[in-house]
Amino acid sequence: MSAKTSLSSLPKGMKARVVGYAQGNPAYRARLLALGITRGVVVEVVNLAPLGDPVEISVRGFHLSLRRSEASVVEVVPV
Repeated sequence: MSAKTSLSSLPKGMKARVVGYAQGNPAYRARLLALGITRGVVVEVVNLAPLGDPVEISVRGFHLSLRRSEASVVEVVPV
């Protein structure tokens, strides 16, 4: 099993499986769940803004952008 890291730390083009959420604001977690970022789903980092914020990801066949602070709450393992 690979080491757990945050979604915000992945480089462009990397795929990872969501394994959990860091402790933090429950509102962020609720928003992420509403967007389909649930445990077990595979996400891919599609693009990073020049300063790293926001992070564009592909999840469940669509693209969305997350603030770096939101992406840092998502715990993933590379696949």
